Amino acid sequence: MAPKTLYDKHIDSHTIRKLDDHGHVLLYIDRQVANEYTSPQAFSGLREAGRKVRRPSATLGVVDHVNPTAPQRTAEAADAGGARQVSYFGRNCEDFGIELFDILDGRQGIEHVVAPEQGFILPGMVVAAGDSHTTTYGALGAFGFGIGTSEIEHLLATQTLVYKKLKAMRVIVHGPLAPGVTSKDVIMALIGRIGASGASGFAIEFYGSAIEDLSVEARMTICNMAVEAGARGAFMAPYDKVYAYLADKPRAPKGEMWDRAVAQWRRLYSDPGAHFDRVVTLEAGELAPMVTWGTSPDQVVSIDGSVPDPKQEPDPLRRWDMERALRYMDLAPGTRLDSLPITHAFIGSCTNSRIEDLRAAARVLRGRKVAGGVRAMIVPGSTPVKRQAEEEGLARRFIDAGFEWRQSGCSMCLAMNDDVLAPGDRCASSTNRNFEGRQGAGARTHLMSPAMVVEAAIAGRLADVRNTQGKEPEA
Repeated sequence: MAPKTLYDKHIDSHTIRKLDDHGHVLLYIDRQVANEYTSPQAFSGLREAGRKVRRPSATLGVVDHVNPTAPQRTAEAADAGGARQVSYFGRNCEDFGIELFDILDGRQGIEHVVAPEQGFILPGMVVAAGDSHTTTYGALGAFGFGIGTSEIEHLLATQTLVYKKLKAMRVIVHGPLAPGVTSKDVIMALIGRIGASGASGFAIEFYGSAIEDLSVEARMTICNMAVEAGARGAFMAPYDKVYAYLADKPRAPKGEMWDRAVAQWRRLYSDPGAHFDRVVTLEAGELAPMVTWGTSPDQVVSIDGSVPDPKQEPDPLRRWDMERALRYMDLAPGTRLDSLPITHAFIGSCTNSRIEDLRAAARVLRGRKVAGGVRAMIVPGSTPVKRQAEEEGLARRFIDAGFEWRQSGCSMCLAMNDDVLAPGDRCASSTNRNFEGRQGAGARTHLMSPAMVVEAAIAGRLADVRNTQGKEPEA
């Protein structure tokens, strides 16, 4: 048999039927996660057609997008539209037999944080959901991808999807990361290298010594943001750290079933000699903390760099995009990023709100305080993450430094509820998208790692976390 990529193995093992000679197959889906924001039309379609959900146990319902994140959790939503979405979602889950983590559930959180921490996603699975960042699950050796509302309805009714096979890209990351550089910087550097559409039509497999050295949660950050390069899927071969991460999860196999599962998971890797349609290589030791300057994740430079000049861009379309971004961001070419003052600092989202992200952010504090005039917020990725951070004393450190400590949810990642920036606000953010209006109409977003967000909050401007790492706090 010809050598196969990890992507080939997932798709081939889940193909029910080949549909044509153009790569379309009928694909079996192991699991799906539904939320209140992208599922209403799908459930309405099922009701109108008189259809049932084929495998209710394969679906997990999570309220995460529209719920308030105010410090005191309540089931009431101030926004009437959001309240209706939550109510309808609850009714749908009850009527169709789907387990629901609602607002007051002790397991509630952002779906791409909740599903892995519950052990709902396992290596070798194919997972689809109505959210583009379903690519996150590739960190566990699963294949996850986002789908639209009509596809959600079809999936719920049949547990299958019509799917067109992608090309395969391998991204090799060599060597150890330098101090102050994180997995967020790896994926932002890649997006900057290949562009926001550089991986369109591809599934990316991340490979190399730097990837092997990462924790599971750091791997999730990379797979999560792979979609910002246009990828419809992201992979990393599972390894011992993944098995250790999953071993104590509530829904992971136990006993003999666990041993049999791990034996199967160890086969999940790309065969030597497998063909990749494109290979990209990054040298980890050459990377620096990255910050976006524009309105697309690929408009990014290192924190010690400057805003680029569109006049130096030969491609007219990219030049036009740069000029528009500079107008929106109110920036001039040549401006040093570490000179830009901020009004807000936000740590949250399905990209960077796990317990390891909060630990890394807390280490940067070292007794320092948020700068005057900066509103700093932390929204944990799930209620269990929030609870763990409180038990470890992280929450108290954030609060004492001047951060708002809030409940879990998508929050300011996409300007939900009251977590919205005003026109002209400039935010250092650990989120995944810096589009125009993403965090509020007229608001300006700079993407970076959680540690860099804390450094910016303390400095009152974009700042390089490497300049203060390892130093003792001032008296």
